[in-house]
Amino acid sequence: MSTVLGADAAAQFLPGLRGPEDLRGLPADVLPTLAEEIRGELIQQVCRTGGHLGPNLGVVELTIAVHRVFQSPADAIVWDTGHQAYVHKMLTGRWDSFGTLRQAGGLSGYPNRLESPHDLVENSHASTALGHADGIAKAFELAGTRDRRVVAIVGDGALTGGMCWEALNNLAAAPSRPVVVVLNDNGRSYEPTAGYLPRHLRQLRDNVARGNLFEDLGFAYVGPVDGHDLAATEDALRAAAVLRRPVVVHCVTTKGKGYRAAEEDEADRMHTVSPAASSAASGPSWTSVFGDVMVEIGRQRPDVVAITAAMLRPTGLHAFAVEFPDRIFDVGIAEQHAVVSAAGLAGAGMHPVVAIYSTFLNRAFDQVLMDTALHHAPVTFVLDRAGITGPDGPSHHGMWDVGLFGLVPGARVAAPRDPDQLRVLLRECVACDDGPTVLRFPRGDSGRTLASVGRWGSASVLRAEPDAQILLLPVGPLAEAAVDAADKLRRHGVPVVVADPRWLQPLDPALVQAAGRFRTVFTIEDNAPSGSFGDALARELRETGATTRLHSLTLPADFVPVSSRKDLLHTYSLDAEGLARTVLTTARG
Repeated sequence: MSTVLGADAAAQFLPGLRGPEDLRGLPADVLPTLAEEIRGELIQQVCRTGGHLGPNLGVVELTIAVHRVFQSPADAIVWDTGHQAYVHKMLTGRWDSFGTLRQAGGLSGYPNRLESPHDLVENSHASTALGHADGIAKAFELAGTRDRRVVAIVGDGALTGGMCWEALNNLAAAPSRPVVVVLNDNGRSYEPTAGYLPRHLRQLRDNVARGNLFEDLGFAYVGPVDGHDLAATEDALRAAAVLRRPVVVHCVTTKGKGYRAAEEDEADRMHTVSPAASSAASGPSWTSVFGDVMVEIGRQRPDVVAITAAMLRPTGLHAFAVEFPDRIFDVGIAEQHAVVSAAGLAGAGMHPVVAIYSTFLNRAFDQVLMDTALHHAPVTFVLDRAGITGPDGPSHHGMWDVGLFGLVPGARVAAPRDPDQLRVLLRECVACDDGPTVLRFPRGDSGRTLASVGRWGSASVLRAEPDAQILLLPVGPLAEAAVDAADKLRRHGVPVVVADPRWLQPLDPALVQAAGRFRTVFTIEDNAPSGSFGDALARELRETGATTRLHSLTLPADFVPVSSRKDLLHTYSLDAEGLARTVLTTARG
């Protein structure tokens, strides 16, 4: 720690805050001490549990000022992105639960309506708060409520998303609705904010701008104000509140403020930190393997370019960017634009690799379907964080991409079981020149390499017990659990065959034919059940007239809660122990 309270120092004011009304009752001269207490708590707890540290250190004073000027929940306060709402949680009666942050059954890492009436929108995907604010303000107006304000705190990184600009266009068109847009300008998302917007914000900060984009759109503008100066920030917010119209309050903050390790971190200002007691690695991370192979491919293929949506380092593209700075494009938090731009690049003779988290690609489905697949554009989508991701919770599990791409004509979907297969399959993806390809892998370490003992077309056979009538078909890295389950089953006298499909879509006819020769087939995947690999195989088996009994083992048809990947796989019987138990129960039933 640097300028903040020591880890063992007792907080003086924070424990007495049961809600924003208590905060408003504190005299102004004690607020700097409160801010110091909050920073100490953030550093101590988030470094222990893991989470978004840098963004929250940067909004301490801003959050205090918002809750002193506005009266939540009567005044609607929404956050964009919601990972900067930790201080908001502390000031709304949840300080004593903060040690459970991002733990199973504990506080969510994002606003959560089940936790508090002060959490209105569970927005863990960026650029949505202004749209919510527009809808809430319209509802207040229709209800005849004139004394309730709507406040949206939006980062400059989130403001690169197209949905923000759609919302700004609508908000400014209604000058009688009192919506306060608090622009938290720290110049960064993970890394420096992409595009032209940061240049204009810098000109506003330096008072050299020839115009004001927000005023040109129809907003009143207050600022820029030092977002770490509590008195100045409160004054700016009060001035905005009395205008009773759409207004932008431009607050300039420092990501990681008050913690030297974060302020000096040039990569991402400690945007996120991992839990202090993380487990030992079992192989390189999936992300790092992808990043290494991308550099190798880049050296061999000058037509290969890479696109990221404000997540250069998290998606493993930093090394590619260093070696090929003219072939990397950060489009900001704009997934739809990323996909359409990739289609344009492909149409002009390049092969784009769009590296994005699985859950975030959901936002660009229309662009995948109509702008990429319809044009047979050779774009490779690399989906990091596919399947169960862990403590980020329901909004971040990448459990829908297989079902979504199952609706896309001509799309090819690959799932590597180990780092060696990631290297092979990525090369196979970029070799395709007649339509979109997808490579999906989870968060975390890549595990051990699993050797093949045979092939069924493009599928790899990993275990082959004599006289086996049961086939296990795991998707991607769940192959490791399936192989371990096969060893357990052999000891129980139940022989099985384990095969890795490698390509989930389209299904290789050789794999379908082989599966049809077994009495029972289990497909194993951490995907939603609808549109899963198991669904696709069941359909193909029906069409061949096979009498095979297929059991599709998936995640439930619901949002999956917060917990570690290991624990959730165990909960849903997708680990070796659970798979062996399920197969034994079926075999003996």
